Amino acid sequence: MACCCHLPAPRYFYAPLCPFLPVSDLLQNVLVHPDCRHFRGDVPCRPNKEHGYVCEGCPVYAPVGKRILLIKLGAIGDVIRTTPLLRRLRQAHPGCYVTWLTLTPAILPQAEIEEILKFDYASALQLQARRFDIAINLDKEKEACALLLHVRATEKFGYTLRETDGVAWPLNEAAQHKYLTGVFDQLSQANTKPYVREIFELCGFDFRGEEYVFDTHEGQGYDWRALPPAEAGPRVGLNTGCGDRWTTRLWSTGKWVSLIQQLQAAGYAPVLLGGEAEHPRNRELQAATGAAYLGTFPLPQFINLMNQMQGIVTQVTMGMHISIALRKPTILMNNIFNPHEFDLYGRGEIVGPDRPCVCFYRGTCKLGTSCMEELPAEKVLAAVRRSVATVARPLASPPA
Repeated sequence: MACCCHLPAPRYFYAPLCPFLPVSDLLQNVLVHPDCRHFRGDVPCRPNKEHGYVCEGCPVYAPVGKRILLIKLGAIGDVIRTTPLLRRLRQAHPGCYVTWLTLTPAILPQAEIEEILKFDYASALQLQARRFDIAINLDKEKEACALLLHVRATEKFGYTLRETDGVAWPLNEAAQHKYLTGVFDQLSQANTKPYVREIFELCGFDFRGEEYVFDTHEGQGYDWRALPPAEAGPRVGLNTGCGDRWTTRLWSTGKWVSLIQQLQAAGYAPVLLGGEAEHPRNRELQAATGAAYLGTFPLPQFINLMNQMQGIVTQVTMGMHISIALRKPTILMNNIFNPHEFDLYGRGEIVGPDRPCVCFYRGTCKLGTSCMEELPAEKVLAAVRRSVATVARPLASPPA
């Protein structure tokens, strides 16, 4: 938030129509620092409001380094797993000012990003009037590609829009690998690079294991006394849904019942997790097994609920991305996706059916019955045992 100036009397301001305004200037003999990371331009900055500081002699004046635009609209899980890029951007460009454009601002760590914009007409309009040092677009949606095409930036990375035919196109050689795996199934199936590594390389970086940047929403006063106590065993969250796009990932109710019973017998405390779509199933599983189920919650509270777990069993869903971001041991049940796409950071395992899946990225099974029915509960339990100790470990929030 920026240093606004104290005006001795009401005055009119005039800024010349010039594409290259100075980083600081006198407006009617009042010093203004528009390059300060606190400066707003439409309202007083926080240092002015809270401490009465003005730009001249301001003790918290913080000039911005490079201005970076990051376009990652959706899906929400992909937005979460793009956050490791923030760590490398800040390492490579100390003092940078990051503007992130997305469809889901609430999932991003508000305190870790200078400017978060929801994608709409107003945001797209003002971004095209600004200048950036670096602009990155990681989405192939035409609106995202068109915006990168028109945004003014010294360096651009990712995908743009071909003006002749309106298709998404890699901006440079660094974007070609990720682009090609998205348009040819054969290349996608042969790919051995995790998503996070791919987007780092797309931006000209090497991936060094940077963790997600995420908000656990601790300190919000959420009451979790209804959860199983520590003496009941390590809490293992069971994220029972898979969305409605690729239902070939769905595990049957009978499989979940078997897993819950085996977890209970092994000294774990299963906790059912999900949203509105999973609510009927989770109520059914609770009635059949006695597993803990606290209901559905707004997203920040759901994230904090997941943070109370010692491990998470999940399909490839938003819940999986949250689990990885929270640095939980993640037992990922996967069949239709390339397993190399997912980096669990050495915490947890990927488990799949006993027979190979023939339905790569398909919503319906070619063979009629999903191969997920051939993923035994015993196999998932074994992965839990290897990943989550039966002696409950203290919970810790991941570092920012």
